[in-house]
Amino acid sequence: MQFVDQVDITVKAGDGGDGMVAFRREKYVPRGGPSGGDGGHGGNVVIRADAKLNTLVDLRYKKHYAAKNGEKGGTNNKHGKDGEDLVLRVPVGTVVIDANTGQVISDLVHDGQECVAARGGNGGRGNASFATSTLQTPRFAEKGEPGEERHIRLELKLLADVGIVGYPNVGKSTLISRISSAKPKIADYPFTTLVPNLGVVRIDEKSFVVADMPGLIEGAHEGAGLGHVFLRHIERTRLLIHMIDVSGLSGRDPMRDFESINEELRTHSERLASLPQIVALNKVDMPGASEIVDRVKPHLEARGFEVFEISALTGQGIQPLLYRIAEKLDELPREEYTPIEEIAYFTVEREESTWDARRIGEHEFIVEGRPVEKLVQRTDLNNEYALRRLHRQLEKMGVIKRLRDLGAQHGDAVKIANTEFDFVDEEQW
Repeated sequence: MQFVDQVDITVKAGDGGDGMVAFRREKYVPRGGPSGGDGGHGGNVVIRADAKLNTLVDLRYKKHYAAKNGEKGGTNNKHGKDGEDLVLRVPVGTVVIDANTGQVISDLVHDGQECVAARGGNGGRGNASFATSTLQTPRFAEKGEPGEERHIRLELKLLADVGIVGYPNVGKSTLISRISSAKPKIADYPFTTLVPNLGVVRIDEKSFVVADMPGLIEGAHEGAGLGHVFLRHIERTRLLIHMIDVSGLSGRDPMRDFESINEELRTHSERLASLPQIVALNKVDMPGASEIVDRVKPHLEARGFEVFEISALTGQGIQPLLYRIAEKLDELPREEYTPIEEIAYFTVEREESTWDARRIGEHEFIVEGRPVEKLVQRTDLNNEYALRRLHRQLEKMGVIKRLRDLGAQHGDAVKIANTEFDFVDEEQW
């Protein structure tokens, strides 16, 4: 069965570095030309598929990720250093989704496949880049472009690596709640678990997915209870943990329970019957359990089963079992991931050429659109020369004329990219 392991995170690409305003200062050149370098580009946030990973557990503990900013340009036309990309590793089979729109950015189906979840901002141009025959000493530079910020959802369609099977009430739910962050509902009556519980287990640098299978009863393969549904859930696992209750409180014969469960597996699927099993004798902390262990364990080991004595309630013997599971999974082949069919990919347009201006009050106007907003964001608003250039650029784009046609008067407020300006007609510059 496929389960969904999901993580929602916010990613922020690096901002571009600001361009530098500088002039050459050479001994025999009293009025040196502009020499301010460009800022470095901000780093991207990259999502990369890694076949060594099984789960998204590593991304659960942090919700915000940011790439490095580009460095500011330097003197003598020195280019600022580009910001380093931030690479987030995810398992093969992870779907990257824009959390705000629900659109799929990428389906990472191959080891090493990458997608850019947020693009770094371009570095601002230094004043050396603006020098022309008519503007030989530009005293302004561009600010770096802000990096993209995006809320993304990572969804991994998981195939459980390990299925926990056993008679009802043997402690499967208790075990999975102890070894993972899963919190299944547990009650003291047979057939407690009605749906499979999924847990992501992390041990050292490894992680794997455990499915707590609902209790099987005799006749499950024929549809008794809900058994036939549950058996299908474990058909694609690679390893089974067979739990046996050795407390003696159930009144049943542990070996008979063991044989009954295996018979149900064989009847349902030869593949299930052929899966390797590790046997966990549970509830060894109960009085009288040691006698049952002494009777049952030799029979199981004689048949080639690895046997661990545990208490899911107290944690006794759990660590050795988990380490052995991790080792065993390394030995077993993994199924190839089948990519999602008919995925509708989309790409974010980096540049839009449209903008619009409108009146929002008696003396207030707003200008919206990527090209205009970007121009304002990259202008050093504390630099008079940069402001003059901004006005010329807006005039060239037709923004000033549009505001004039809307009735903008000297001193009216104009909002662009969360910044408010006083409207000034070009004749007053």
